[in-house]
Amino acid sequence: MKTKHTLETADVKAILAAAEAEALANGWAVSIAVVDDGGHLLGQLRLDGASASTAHMAPAKAVTSILGRRESKVYEDLILNGRVSMLTAPALQAMLEGGVPIVVNGDFVGAVGVSGVKSEQDVQIARAGIAAIL
Repeated sequence: MKTKHTLETADVKAILAAAEAEALANGWAVSIAVVDDGGHLLGQLRLDGASASTAHMAPAKAVTSILGRRESKVYEDLILNGRVSMLTAPALQAMLEGGVPIVVNGDFVGAVGVSGVKSEQDVQIARAGIAAIL
């Protein structure tokens, strides 16, 4: 039997705080979401000025990332390169860049999703959050 890593409350708080700091340092109004390895929401933060839609998009990007065990950008790229059948994939909620999986010693333990600025900036924020616990 395998023992695997899991996110704890302290990890979620550290991820959200570091991601928030990155967003604020750049003047970006975003929503940030952290999900566990099953795509269940563990924590979310909507910064002042972030549009309401970002509060839905951030967790959806995180869910897509963890269920697929890859960055959500992979799906966006597939669709942009003509594989439009990916739009019918079950359970993948937001096939847009901004969802990044959290991998600890080979275990996919969760994901961070960010929405509100340019896609590469969303990823920058997500990675800053993840770096706080790795």
